[in-house]
Amino acid sequence: MSENVLSPERPAEEPLAGEVAVDPATGRPAGRPQALVLLFSSCLAVLGAVLLAPVLPRIQDAFAGTPGVEALTPIVLTAPALVIGLTATFAGRIVDRLGRKRLLVGALVVYAFAGTAPLWLPSLELIVASRVLVGLTEAAIMTCCTTLLADYFHGSTRDRYFGLQVIFTTVAATVFFALGGVLGAQDWRTPFWLYAVSLPLALAAARYVWQPSPQALSRTGRLPGLPWRRLGAPVGVSLLGGLVFYVLIVELSFKLDSIGVDSPATIGAVSAVASLGTAVGGFLFGRLAKHGPATTVPLAFAVSGVGLVGLALAPSVPLVVVAAVVAGFGNGLLLPSLLIWALGSLTFEQRGRGTGAWTSAMFIGQFVCPLVVLALVGALDGLGAALAVLGGVSLAVAAGVRLARPARPVEPVGPGAH
Repeated sequence: MSENVLSPERPAEEPLAGEVAVDPATGRPAGRPQALVLLFSSCLAVLGAVLLAPVLPRIQDAFAGTPGVEALTPIVLTAPALVIGLTATFAGRIVDRLGRKRLLVGALVVYAFAGTAPLWLPSLELIVASRVLVGLTEAAIMTCCTTLLADYFHGSTRDRYFGLQVIFTTVAATVFFALGGVLGAQDWRTPFWLYAVSLPLALAAARYVWQPSPQALSRTGRLPGLPWRRLGAPVGVSLLGGLVFYVLIVELSFKLDSIGVDSPATIGAVSAVASLGTAVGGFLFGRLAKHGPATTVPLAFAVSGVGLVGLALAPSVPLVVVAAVVAGFGNGLLLPSLLIWALGSLTFEQRGRGTGAWTSAMFIGQFVCPLVVLALVGALDGLGAALAVLGGVSLAVAAGVRLARPARPVEPVGPGAH
């Protein structure tokens, strides 16, 4: 196979029936129980990203006497995403060397204790430190879940589950945001109890998840190198994908505010409708994936770009809603398209590190998104102009990837296959 991931498109090679990884204890392939554990566990990174947004002002008030409280308080929300971006690549190496299940179960347990620690921590500095630990566990959980979905399922089934991963996390973001507001109305510490949800997931993972291969190392005891000539392009594009994906999430409320909408109920309703667009995109991805990354990646960037340009120009709430739904639909296609492009041709021994590299790129893109928008707003003197530029960037990426025509992934046979 060519080392260039941007080589001309070629026919997809569906795996043979015997190439699907099976449970070494029972000889059975993975099914719905394994998929549900991995899909629900994937939502935990979203829990860290949105749960505390409604209570950040109360946290700042509670630690008003802390030096630098204005800077430290937002870090309580953003630290996990940054840590995921910086450490997911290392988590991927652990996944490939030590195995998927062991790291997933351990990370789910530690996540519960680190996530609930602010219930009794006395200082803002210690709370920020606990959030860094949450980010480390989220990096491991996201890398393990995505890698195992790629291990367990192949072809159109894998595509469908990657689309469902977007749906689950999108719906979870809406639910967690609402729960954070409701629980935070009582006390700013109360939302942290929700992090304990990872303990039953740890039990479920211990019960239903199995390691696809007893040994991920080659006979030399060394992990095979990653094919960066193939992987570099999708990982680099995914960095931009993370930025584009997060623009709608971060800036929609500011756009509404700029046209005179300050009602939390209205902002919440528009955000929910945009999330619905993302869920629909994730649902339809399974049907579009058969066309390969040469089609799905440019399509996702193009639709997101059109939505962002429309959002920039929209003068009224109805038009903002339409533009947000279009951008959300593109976002729903974006993540699974990029993921399949990056991972489709990796072997079992490479998949954990490949997933980690992709996850790092996505989360770094998401973390820098507000900073990029802020810089553009300052340089261009307006949010509308900044959104238009980012929409244009998304359209340019769509055109560039389409001209390069990413190759369809070829399903490799790994040690976990039988």
